[in-house]
Amino acid sequence: MNNNHYNSSLGIGTGNTIHSYPLTLEQKTAFAFVGMLFIFLGLLIVRCFRILLDPYSSMSSLTWADGMDGLEKGTFEYALA
Repeated sequence: MNNNHYNSSLGIGTGNTIHSYPLTLEQKTAFAFVGMLFIFLGLLIVRCFRILLDPYSSMSSLTWADGMDGLEKGTFEYALA
């Protein structure tokens, strides 16, 4: 009596027979989405390390007072009148 048990979810057989089950469209879509998320995560990690190593290169050289058209700091109230 030969009692072979096959696990159909993993595609594993005994001996030289291996059962392969093709991926469904939903599984392919899920793998593609997870792959894109890993790529996005990798890009974010690289960007964060660049900012940590050189934080001042990503900052703008302009300040809030540069665009006040010649007004000095603290004189904004007079410009409203």
